[in-house]
Amino acid sequence: MDGLAVMGFVFGMVGVVALVRLEKLTKILKEKGILEENYEEE
Repeated sequence: MDGLAVMGFVFGMVGVVALVRLEKLTKILKEKGILEENYEEE
């Protein structure tokens, strides 16, 4: 059962890292004018 908890924690951390990187990418694309400034994810 401990292995399952560790796996859950690892996948959770991977999700957090992916979310941070996505936010950073969105910010960069807005700055370069590729995305509109009022872009909101659905």
